[in-house]
Order: sequence, then C-alpha cells, then structure tokens
Amino acid sequence: MFFTLIASLVYITWRIFFTLPLHEGIVSLIAGLALVIAESIGVIEAIEHYLNMTAGKTPEMPQIPGELLPDVDVLIATHNEDEKLLYKTINGCTHMLYPDKSKVHIYVCDDNNRPEIAALAQKLGVSYFGLSDNKFAKAGNLNNALRQTHSPLVATFDADMIPTSRFLLETVPYFFLPQYEKDKTGAWVRRSKDTGEKIGFIQTPQSFYNPDLFQYNLYSERSIPNEQDFFFRDINIGRNRTNSPIYAGSNTVISREALEDAGYIVQGNITEDFATGIEIQKKGYRCYAVDKPLAHGLAPVDVPGLLKQRERWGRGCVQTMRSSSLLFSKMPLGTKMSYVSSFLYWWTFMRRFVYIASPILFTVFGVQIVNCNLWELAIFWLPYYLLYNHSLKVMSGKIRTQRWSNIVDTIIFPYMIVPIFLESIGIRKRKFVVTNKNRNVDASSDFVYATPHILLTAASIVGLIFCVRDIIALDSFQNIVLIFWLVVNLYFLVMALLFMRGRINFRHEERLAAKVPVQIRIEGREEIRGETCDISESGMGVVLDFPEYIPYDTDVEIELKTDQYSATVPATVKHVTQSGSLWKYSMQINDEIDDADKQSYLQIVFDRQHTLPIVILSGWAEDLRVNLRSSKASRRASNRRLPRVVLARDVDTADGKRVQLSNFNYEFIRIDSPEAPADKLVLKLENGLEIPCSLQDADNRLYKIDNWKETAEDPRLHAQLAQWMGAPLPVPVRQAG
Repeated sequence: MFFTLIASLVYITWRIFFTLPLHEGIVSLIAGLALVIAESIGVIEAIEHYLNMTAGKTPEMPQIPGELLPDVDVLIATHNEDEKLLYKTINGCTHMLYPDKSKVHIYVCDDNNRPEIAALAQKLGVSYFGLSDNKFAKAGNLNNALRQTHSPLVATFDADMIPTSRFLLETVPYFFLPQYEKDKTGAWVRRSKDTGEKIGFIQTPQSFYNPDLFQYNLYSERSIPNEQDFFFRDINIGRNRTNSPIYAGSNTVISREALEDAGYIVQGNITEDFATGIEIQKKGYRCYAVDKPLAHGLAPVDVPGLLKQRERWGRGCVQTMRSSSLLFSKMPLGTKMSYVSSFLYWWTFMRRFVYIASPILFTVFGVQIVNCNLWELAIFWLPYYLLYNHSLKVMSGKIRTQRWSNIVDTIIFPYMIVPIFLESIGIRKRKFVVTNKNRNVDASSDFVYATPHILLTAASIVGLIFCVRDIIALDSFQNIVLIFWLVVNLYFLVMALLFMRGRINFRHEERLAAKVPVQIRIEGREEIRGETCDISESGMGVVLDFPEYIPYDTDVEIELKTDQYSATVPATVKHVTQSGSLWKYSMQINDEIDDADKQSYLQIVFDRQHTLPIVILSGWAEDLRVNLRSSKASRRASNRRLPRVVLARDVDTADGKRVQLSNFNYEFIRIDSPEAPADKLVLKLENGLEIPCSLQDADNRLYKIDNWKETAEDPRLHAQLAQWMGAPLPVPVRQAG
C-alpha cells in the first residue's frame, strides 16, 4: 500500500507539471487537461479507498441477553409490486427469529392503498398502512408509517428484499455497543460508564439471489460476484472509518431517535435513503455497515431497468450533495471527504469516456494529449499502473479488479454522463419509476443501447490500424504504448457489446443450489429418499442414485426437511436426466399447496445464503472466450420424463429366442436381435417377471411395454434392475440419494 501511494503521487505530479500539451493548441490543451483531471480524481479516490480499507472495519457484535433486546417495527415499503413478490418478503419477515416475537411488529406500507395487498397482509398476520395521493414517493410512504408506530428501532425493507431468519439477531445487538464491552475473559459485560455514543443505523449488504445483468449477460454467474458486492462488502465497510457508511434504504435497522432528530426520512429527494443517512450522521450518530448478507432480493433484469436505477442513484447523490449543506456542516472532515468521494464516483463515467476517447483523438485525429516519451512512461506510469492494479485486487479481497471495474463502467458510461452533468448544474429529474423486476424473455431489443459502444469500437480499430502503420513505416516504437492503450480499451468495448447482445432467460424464477433431504411418497409404494441439488419457489431438482419410476402424469408428495423447516408439497416430474451414476428428476410444484406448507417451503428456498460467487474466479482471456463461444439462444428442449437406462443385457423371450435389451425407460424398450423385429414379444426375466411388448418403431427396434405402468411398479422389475446395475436393495426402505 505504501509503495502504491508513493507511485500514485509521483505519477500524478509528473503528469500535471511535465506532460501537459501547453503549446499544441486549444484543442490539445483541453483534451490534455481532461485526461490529467480524470487521472487525478482516480488517484484521489484510490488513496481514500486505501485509507478506508486499512482502517475501516465493523466492530464485533455484542452478545446481549435476549430479554434486553427492544421492540422493532419492521416496515416493508411497496409501490406497485405484485402479490407474489410481496408474499415472499412478508413471509421472510414473519419468520425472523427474536427472543420475544411479540416485540416484532411488521407493517406493509403500501402507497397505492391496494385492497388486495391489505388482504394479503391480513392473511399473513401482519399490519397494513395504505396511503393514497402520496406526493413524496417512498419517503412519504415510510414517514406515514413512522408517525403511526412507536418502537425504538425500525427495520426497513424494499418489497423484493427477503430477510433471513437471523436478520434481527445479527443487527439489533450492535445498538448496545455504547453500553457493553468485553472483559478480560472475553465475555460481554456492561460498561462501568456509558460512552455517550449513539448508534444511528446498521446497514447490511444489499444481496441478490438472482445473477445481476453483468453476471448473466456475460455468462459469468459462476465466475464473478454480483456487481454491488464491491460496494456493500468492501467500500461501505471501509467507510466505517470516517462514520460515513451509506444508508441504502433496505436491509437496515435504524434508531427511531436518530430518525426523529433527522426529521424522519428526507422528502423531496429521489434517493431519500442516501440523504437520510447523511442527516443522521450530521446529528452525531455513529453508524456502521456490516459485511454479512442477511437479506436477499432481485437485481434488475433488463438494460433499461439497470440504466434507470443507476441514473436515479447518480442524480440522487448529486442532488443530495447540492442540497444538504454537507460541506458547511459540523461533520468531521473525514466524513465530508468520504461523501465528496461519493460525488466524484459518479463522474467516473465521464472519466471512462476520456480514457477511451484520448487515444482515438491522438491516433485518428492527430490531437496531442500527452507530451512524453517511452522511457518516461516506463519510469513514471508503469510502476503506478502495476501497483495500482495489484493493490486493488488485494484490498478488495478479489471481489473486484480494475479490469471488471472498467468493464462495468464502459457498459454504463454513455448513459450516465448527461444525467450527472444536468443534475450537477441544477437541472433536476424528479420522478422515477420503480425498477422493473419482471423477466425480459427477449433481450435482443437491448442491443440498441450498444450504439455508442459500436462507434467507439470502430474508431479504436481505426486508431489501432494507424498505429501499426506508423510503427512499420516510421519505426515509431513509442506507439507501442498507444497500441496497448487501444487494445485494452477494445477489450472493454467488446465486453460491453457482448453485454448488450443480451441473453435469453428461459426461467421465470431463480434456482438456488441447495442440498435438502427429501422423501418422495407415491400412493401404494414405499418412500423414495433423495436430496435436492437445486431449488426454486416453483420446483426443485431431486437427485437419486437409482433410476426410480416416478409417475409423470400425476402428482406425488415430496417432503423436505431442514434443521428449521419442514414442508410437504405436491409435485410432478417434468424432466429426468442422468449425470454420471446419479439421476436428476426436475419436479414442478403444484399450485394447490397448503398455506402453512407454502410458507415453510419458501423459507427452505430463501432462508439461506445465495450460491453465486463471492470472489472473481476467472481471468480476462477466459471471460472473453466464454462469451465469444456462447449463444444467447442456445437451449435444447427435452421432454424426457422417465429415466433412460442403458442395459445391454441378454434375456429370453417366451418363444425361446435370445435378445438383447439395449436400453429402456419403463414405458419403452429398445431391443437388439439378429432377426427381424416381431410385432409382439414377451420378455422373461430371471425372477419370473414377464413383460409383454408391442413394436412401435421397426427401424429403431423400439417396443412399448403393454402394461408398462403396472410393470414399472412391480418390485420384481426393480430387483432385476438393481441386480443388473449392481445396486443392492436397501431394507426395509428403498433408499436412494
């Protein structure tokens, strides 16, 4: 870190005082100043980030006697989200653990005053606040609820954010930090004297159980973390150093006293949460961000939704910085500087444009940007570049690299420059729609947003051609740095084009990797035991180690059990596939499910940590290779709903012939025989079972078993299969999985 800071300061000093094109004309001077300003802001941000990460941390959570934990009002803010989405969030809130559940008061805050949402709240046993003609959006909605509630702590959730059962247990104790400390034995005891510090809010990460667009569109849901992880698990934690963690509006517990001192939720601001956090900190309250995800929601699922979300965040930050008088408040200097850094972040997108446009201006249009030679770059720029990239990778715990920061910024920057500029000069956009959380099945329409990236890609390619030409014609090896610059920019632009290409999402709900023990019950048969490999709110993948016959034309009962929950759901087989020696049965849950089982099942699905990556697992070459070979329309539909078992076993027929069973799936069987296939035949198994078959396809020698359902349920067939496959039968229950 020390060498990175030194190299950064040396580099930027050299750039400012020795490399500006002062005598190359006004265009060159403006372009040169733009680049050096962009680099200077980058260095300031980097220094602030390094300082935060070396000193910023979350204090250890006190262990507090349960009876001391206070009442909590849980506010779920909703505008126009549908009942299905809200059901999951309300259900998660009702299952939050607390020593005394009577102290947890849950309210659905609906600023559309919808009767169906009021009925949903009543059904799930929570309270409801309806609001009509709300002029202050989410802030007005929450303030309406705050004026009608009284608990000392308030937890706020967006409509799609589902808390885990331990949310309150792992946030509320932080409010006792001023009164409790560890003694010499490591036990938490009450302080002899209160520190006088007051806790304002505890912000947990905004985590997502679905891949965000960067993960999904770039086929990287198995190799990179959610894009927001970098902020919530890295940057916001570092801001604890200066008491400037950002209140994100959801997944937060707030002191009511702090809210009252701040004048409740700030109204008239499009990012009311950001502004409210600042007002609480201005009143002297100590606030903390923690890095453990305790609630999970839905990331935007289309490009327009993503861009509108980021525009709202950016405009809101600028708007707050203009209206909050933060720089003239009594807040500590470090806190002010952290918020200035937040403001400067939204100019990253202009800086990204400058970084991409600068080599194009020089190579294509001959505009001098920097006055230096190759050796000076090697001395001043190269150490800074290498140390900066390595330091970011180390400090962020591999959540983010400079490469992925640049990819994200390159994707977004064309649509952020104008809104941020307009907001900075006071031209405000007051109304935003709620981010869309519905699936965009056909993402091809998003490619229109790639127009700026296409133009810059073409210009960069032209510049690259000119550079290579000059090296060949003029032996100008200084162009090597320009070639490197253009190639790096082209990589980011190509990744942006691949992102905008889109990717069709065939699933309406997310599947989470999860291993949950299950028991499958089929009428008149013994239970089948297995384990899920993935699970969603409407289905699951069940893994068995034997190709069991499970009827696909009728429901079966599936019981799931975890340490906390148990649910029995009706389900139907939709697809069966073999993976190695195991068999995966994709099961769809029937809508006719008991309410109690539905609520427990949803907790089994969502009361867990998401299974998406938490660190970057791939390099630039792998990311590019995966995307170039992937097709957004690649999906092969399959309707195989019975296990296809390869046998290659010789058996006798009733007429004394010998045939080979090639493979079968309980309903159909393929038979190899040296003779022409007969229209009818009866197979005689070793244990006395006879299987009558009728020819269905002579070319493929495919037969249908005449009484296949009865045969499939015959224990003798199961025993014969087990013998052939070398799978012994457990006693007394057939145990699979």
